[in-house]
Amino acid sequence: MKYYVVDAFAEKVFEGNPAGVCIMDKWLSDEIMQQIARENNLSETAFAVKEGDSYRLRWFSPGNEVDLCGHATLATAYVIVNYYEPNADRIRFQTMSGELIVVKKGELLEMDFPSRMPEAFPLTQQMVEALGVKPVETYLSRDLMFVLEKEEDVQNADPDFSKLEKLPDGMGVLITAKGEKYDFVSRCFFPKIKINEDPVTGAAQCNFIPYWAQRLGKNEMKAKQVSKRGGILHCKYCGDRVTISGSAVTYSIADIRID
Repeated sequence: MKYYVVDAFAEKVFEGNPAGVCIMDKWLSDEIMQQIARENNLSETAFAVKEGDSYRLRWFSPGNEVDLCGHATLATAYVIVNYYEPNADRIRFQTMSGELIVVKKGELLEMDFPSRMPEAFPLTQQMVEALGVKPVETYLSRDLMFVLEKEEDVQNADPDFSKLEKLPDGMGVLITAKGEKYDFVSRCFFPKIKINEDPVTGAAQCNFIPYWAQRLGKNEMKAKQVSKRGGILHCKYCGDRVTISGSAVTYSIADIRID
């Protein structure tokens, strides 16, 4: 089957977050999809099958299946509108996190995701030692979210991944701060699912957007994930939903051969 690698939230290759994408006629076993994701060794490999007028979409990290992944959703929509349905301007996905809709708007793809306002959570010494910096606020949703004092603290953070992996709460660890050029900046770490740092994390915006919309008093924001690769996200708060927009580019097209 065809296998695409797409740099999501990127304007040119080697930026943003690479995702593997497989558009299939029928489902493979969970075991085979997990093996493919492990072999690809990208933060996420997306698998999609057309079902009626929408696509069933699943995401696998090298460690396990996940319930929501933004950059791989963006990458999958990009593959569909560029290689499978060139006249489509709206793609519907059925996922573990409900229906997700991606709309083509010029060069951008806009994703409609659930809003997940994180809840305040007690800070522990174990967290501080794992992060290497003391946050000013701590929250928990699916992931632990730490608000740092300034953008420079996010850029310079040097967490201990082995200690992050041992934190008892949250799947991932998100750090964020008010931005200087952008409304907010962030970095995201997922050592529990074999991803030390994720270059650009769409799903994390489900937490960041409602938080920063409330703090900044604005519903439309431009954010940057300040990982080594980096990526720009156009964000909008819509109450119980958020929209996240970005561009994408094809890095490679290959064939996966499974005997």
